Amino acid sequence: MPFIETKTNVTVSKEAETKIKEALGQAISIIPGKSENWLMLAIEGDIPMYFRGDDSAPIAFVDVKTFGTASSDVYDRMTAELTKVYGDTLGVAPDHMYIRYYGSSDWGWNGSNF
Repeated sequence: MPFIETKTNVTVSKEAETKIKEALGQAISIIPGKSENWLMLAIEGDIPMYFRGDDSAPIAFVDVKTFGTASSDVYDRMTAELTKVYGDTLGVAPDHMYIRYYGSSDWGWNGSNF
């Protein structure tokens, strides 16, 4: 039950959106027990965003929410992959991106909780 939410000041074309979707579908398997079959995504572009008081460079905030948690090593590998995905696709430099991980044991789906 992973959910990856992307907010960026970059205009995200349909082509870029598709590339991100496909790359995240593969990357999510870095986290044990997670797969594209349960992955939900939200990609929001053209958001007014500032980093260090500046809005002239591509910026991204990526929220990765999962049912359960993983080790810091797994999150380190995931961060490296996500940094590559957003850098290659949207031109976001590694130092203009935050990635946050949040694991929870309370997830609802299909009218009940896991």
